[in-house]
Amino acid sequence: MIGLSGSVETYGGREGYCSMRGSCGSKGWFGKPLPCPYDGPASDVSVSVHSLYLLKLSVTFTQEDVDRDLLVSLCGADYAEGPTCCTTDQLETMRDNLGLAENIISSCPACRNNFRQFWCSFTCSPNQGTFLNVTSTQTSRTDQEAVQSVDFYVSERFGEGFYDSCKSIKMGSTNGYAMDLIGGGAKDYSAFLKFMGDEKDIGSPFQVNYPASLPPEMSYFDVTPRNCADNDLSSRCTCIDCPDVCQTLPYIPPPNLAPTCHVGMLTCLSFVLVIVYSLAVISFLFGYVLQLSIRKRKSYERVALNVDTTSEHVTSPRVNGRGLVGASSLAQHVDGEESTGTQSESRNLGRGASLLDPIETVQPRQYRLNNVLRRAFYRLGFVAATYPWLTFAIVFAIVGLLNLGWKKFEVETDPVRLWVAPNSESKLQKEFFDEHFGPFYRAEQIFVTSSQIGSSDSSAELSVYKTEPVLSWERLKYWFDVEADIRGLRSSPNGYTLDDVCFKPAGPDGFCVVQSATAWFGNDLEMYDRDTWASHLVDCATSPVECLPDFQQPLAPQYVLGGVPQTDVPSRFLDAEALVVTFVVSDSLDAEEQERAMEWERALRDYLQDLSERAPREAGLEIAWSTGVSLEEEINKSTNTDVKIVILSYLAMFFYVSLTLGNGSSVGREEGLVPSLIQWATNLPKLINRQGIISSSLSVDSRSDPRLFPRLPRKIFIGSKFTLGLFGIALVILSVSTSVGFFSIAGVKVTLIIAEVIPFLVLAVGVDNVFILVHELDRQNLLHGPNATAATQGIEYGFTAPMSPTHSRSRSQFDSLHSHEDSVDAVSTPLYLTAEERVARTLARMGPSILLSSITETVAFALGALVPMPAVRNFALYAAGSVLLNAILQVTVFVSALVIDLKRVEASRVDCFPCIRLPPRIALVDEVPSGSGLGTIARFIRRYYAPFVLRPAVKGAVLLMFIGVLFASIISMQHIELGFDQRLAFPSESYLIPYFDNLDAYLEIGPPVYFVVHNVNISARPDQQQLCGRFTTCDDFSVANVLEAERGRPESSFIAEPASSWIDDFFNWLDPGHEKCCRIRKRDHSVFCSDRDSPRVCQMCYEDHTPPWNITMTGFPVGEEFMSYLRQWLISPTTEDCSLAGKASFGTALSLSSTGEEVVASHFRTFHTPLKSQADFINSFAAAKRIADDLSRESGMSVFPYSLHYVFFDQFAHIIAITQQILGLGLAAVLLVTALMLGSWRTGVIVTGTVALTVISVMGVMGVWGIMLNAISLVNLVISLGIAVEFCAHVARAFMSAGTGLPVDHPSGQKERDERMWTALVDVGPSVLSGITFTKLIGMCVLALTRSKFLEIYYFRMWLTLIISGAFHGLIFLPVVLSIAGGPGFPMQEADEEWMSHAIRNDYEYTPFLADDDSVMSD
Repeated sequence: MIGLSGSVETYGGREGYCSMRGSCGSKGWFGKPLPCPYDGPASDVSVSVHSLYLLKLSVTFTQEDVDRDLLVSLCGADYAEGPTCCTTDQLETMRDNLGLAENIISSCPACRNNFRQFWCSFTCSPNQGTFLNVTSTQTSRTDQEAVQSVDFYVSERFGEGFYDSCKSIKMGSTNGYAMDLIGGGAKDYSAFLKFMGDEKDIGSPFQVNYPASLPPEMSYFDVTPRNCADNDLSSRCTCIDCPDVCQTLPYIPPPNLAPTCHVGMLTCLSFVLVIVYSLAVISFLFGYVLQLSIRKRKSYERVALNVDTTSEHVTSPRVNGRGLVGASSLAQHVDGEESTGTQSESRNLGRGASLLDPIETVQPRQYRLNNVLRRAFYRLGFVAATYPWLTFAIVFAIVGLLNLGWKKFEVETDPVRLWVAPNSESKLQKEFFDEHFGPFYRAEQIFVTSSQIGSSDSSAELSVYKTEPVLSWERLKYWFDVEADIRGLRSSPNGYTLDDVCFKPAGPDGFCVVQSATAWFGNDLEMYDRDTWASHLVDCATSPVECLPDFQQPLAPQYVLGGVPQTDVPSRFLDAEALVVTFVVSDSLDAEEQERAMEWERALRDYLQDLSERAPREAGLEIAWSTGVSLEEEINKSTNTDVKIVILSYLAMFFYVSLTLGNGSSVGREEGLVPSLIQWATNLPKLINRQGIISSSLSVDSRSDPRLFPRLPRKIFIGSKFTLGLFGIALVILSVSTSVGFFSIAGVKVTLIIAEVIPFLVLAVGVDNVFILVHELDRQNLLHGPNATAATQGIEYGFTAPMSPTHSRSRSQFDSLHSHEDSVDAVSTPLYLTAEERVARTLARMGPSILLSSITETVAFALGALVPMPAVRNFALYAAGSVLLNAILQVTVFVSALVIDLKRVEASRVDCFPCIRLPPRIALVDEVPSGSGLGTIARFIRRYYAPFVLRPAVKGAVLLMFIGVLFASIISMQHIELGFDQRLAFPSESYLIPYFDNLDAYLEIGPPVYFVVHNVNISARPDQQQLCGRFTTCDDFSVANVLEAERGRPESSFIAEPASSWIDDFFNWLDPGHEKCCRIRKRDHSVFCSDRDSPRVCQMCYEDHTPPWNITMTGFPVGEEFMSYLRQWLISPTTEDCSLAGKASFGTALSLSSTGEEVVASHFRTFHTPLKSQADFINSFAAAKRIADDLSRESGMSVFPYSLHYVFFDQFAHIIAITQQILGLGLAAVLLVTALMLGSWRTGVIVTGTVALTVISVMGVMGVWGIMLNAISLVNLVISLGIAVEFCAHVARAFMSAGTGLPVDHPSGQKERDERMWTALVDVGPSVLSGITFTKLIGMCVLALTRSKFLEIYYFRMWLTLIISGAFHGLIFLPVVLSIAGGPGFPMQEADEEWMSHAIRNDYEYTPFLADDDSVMSD
């Protein structure tokens, strides 16, 4: 009996009795009916409550037959007869509820049957009283006593089996699980049962509890649950919904897996290199110690040799065949200094012939190409110097015409067109996807966090920041107002709102997709207050299906909350560190539609910009955001170039060049600026005592006379080459401008990277040639200029060194006006040469070196055009064109400028103000030469560096050191990562940088990925079976099955969520068991019913179909019938009554032909795992590509993956192969060019090897300095290859031009190569060091001040490494290797003939060069 207090006395534990029966009205006007408490026996009649008295409960029954057909259809044959505890009203309610659930779970018979058995037993079992106990009652709306709560005793066995049969069922339309909807995302059976039993508006109308302990009088509901892996058709589920029946896929390692072979912390390769290098060091030390011990044993031989080499007695080369060339380089001036002219050009002494053999048997080796090039450059230089203004006119006219191309100047700003190759497979696939399914949505995303609270640590003097939870009642109210503002935001000028541009899955009349925690509250806080909001938010986060937003898609907490603590406490959601808000805006290929969205996005951007400034003040919130227009706008911002730093870098190089160029000039023999100022300060007091000076006394040196103003050196005014340096830099700018004009005519667009880097690159490269030309011209002036007489006289006064060959009197073989190809007697050439002749000789001597470096650089840069990315390809083309044009301008226009500047100097006209002419000073005839005209760097190289580096022990140490650098670089290269952090592409102050920081920190979902299937006849059964997954005849390796199997190994597939299989939902939509899904007219089966049509005129599509609907796909539609059903499915609205309909879920998943007669393409959507790093993005693309390729190979269909980021990460699928290809081709080009230009394959191989080592060392530093390998760093590696040649080319050519004709295998060949290397270092070492190394280094050091991380990482770090590595390899490693194994040289023809003439006429005598370690150095 049921008492007034609501307590219940039952016949607990007695079989055949009920605990509740019948319907006693609903709790409210719109609630579901509540059951009546009932303590009677089970009956086969339907019961209705007739009356209820206040003082005494009295129940009467109306007898009528139970609806057995309905009961059996719902609960099975077990209920075909016998008593029950339910009525027809209850059966109808249960039918409706089961229908809603079975829309979701019907694909798995085990779960469906367990679900029916569970609720049928709960409602109708005749033994209900044994496992169900009514614990409280309530008064219904009809004033009847109704059940309020019950205890349902379910055994653990059935509970676990029930949960296991349902937990893996996929909900394709949401890429989730059915358990998210029917169980609230439960992770075990207890949570599953609790979710179903909790009283809620959408769910149970009364509370059902599931106690863990069992009262003595009760028993468990403990029937055998069905298993999804059972073999009977009423239980067995497909692989998609039951992992137990899936085939196990073989193990596939994750993409780009690191080496698995390790020895401790080192990879096997690193371990082997360490062992090999250790053995090499030990061997070197052992050999060095052994050599020292051998030398001690033969000390008497050393003493004898020392006496020999220091003897003043020398022999004629005709008599002593063992003498060595190069003694002139060791000769000393009488006062201990170098002789002017003689010593400076003593490098040429080794270029005639070896004195090891009779002179007539060692004629110098000639290289015809070398002679041809020197003659060609001589003629070019002579013409340019003779007719400078004509040269200016012709060249500038051509350059001006090319600059007309600026009229077609265009800048590319679209990120896809910038960074994606036009023929990229991913780009073509993106275009296919956009064309057939529409462009991917435009996401407007906002991260809301609390303002950082700083707590100062006084001891460490550091400010430590912590992030507090973002959620509070006040902040929630504030954000509701913000979202209301955004929803009402109107753009200008057309006044578009969010409703005009947002994505609406249900169609134009539907709701916008806005993923935000506010959607859990229905976008309205009126129903909540300070005390209730938190519990509601926790409930919604725990069970999103209970808080559906207006667009009717469950919002899992990972979509809207970030930084949630990883605990199992439900309240953890209140401690979330960030709100994630996403407004989904539709995109379109229609330019007008796209512009509408972009206009609203710009309005949103401005609003968020303002909000970001006031939100910290108003609510203590920080926001980071991105809109659809943000990426392109921020990439194209000019502030990214860090203009001030770049300009400062240019100015630093400009002033260095301008102030350094004139240092080598010899404008009279006078003191420098500092000594002049010291002398003036010393003499200044003499002005006071001037009356004490005897007037008749004559000053021997006027410099000692006191002056009121200091007497500044003339070279400050005349010897300066400031104007020449400015002109050289102007040529750099002109070459870049001309390159832009030329390529603009060719239709190659400019990118911002070109504007940032190419002027800098060309300036760094072009300045080198300026230094080389100016330094060589200074040497020519020393030999053949106005001041060369004194130097020659010094030679005639008995200096021990022989005359330099360039001081001979042989007429120049290049002068076509005075001689033919053959040289004439040396006596016939005058000492003094005209300015034009000197400039022509300068270009003749340095032109081939410039040609060598320019060709290799141009080829190397042009190879960068093989990279298919437009930004990189265009950069490479512009760089190659600029470098080539700059070289052309330097050997023409700059040569003309050289002769003009030279005439200005010789006319004593002031630099920058040539109209001002200073009077010449009187030079003493008997003035002793004070120097060689060499600069400080040249003297250092000649006196200290060159002799030191050519010592045998030093050579060994150098080789050992660079082998170590090579091995270390190879070890470090293994740690180079692929990728490009897109934050580097933005200005340092860009609002997108904190957005991407928050994206990495708080977004816990991965991007969607679509597997697109095309070139398949989906209306044919075999192809349907290649796609589906939920039917028994689906192929084991169908698209749906493979994607589900791949989800099981996310470490290799990077797939996290179930795939949405449209074809499975479509065929399930046809199931007549879903009474409110596919319906047709009873009288005309070709007409489909809408959801508004009465059931009396409609029937289920496959209700009377033969054969009936079944899970074997037998009888499923094919051909035209298939397309007819499919077209209806795609327009059927997705509702709660029929969640399988395709309009909202799959409306954009299929692309039909224009006639609608065939499916052109369709896609299967899933999601990647959260991608946090560049490696994750790259590997996710590689994994999806592998899966699609496997599907295509297995099925014969065309399958490709598409995700928004693939188009940008496609390059990394080929970047390693492209790097190897381009660098390999570049090195091959370097080998070919250097071997051809130098005339020696041996030397070419050495130079190429040195360049390769330079590039490898740069790559090694990339691994240490965190520089990723991408298209930009690849271009920098190509640039490294080109510039590394520049460090090597001039040294190698100088080495080859100092040849003596000595065979490589000659017993004294080693010492001959040492002398040639010494000569080369003294010759071009200063130019390489000051012109190449210091110029670049100064510019790079200024770039260290940049605020742009992009410039810092990819230009400052890489180019600084390149400069240092190139200088070390070019000035240390290369000289050592060439001195050991360099090829035989080819002497300059002019030097050959002049030297030979003087050697034969004067029978000069020499002492050996580097005969032993104790030889006297020249200085």
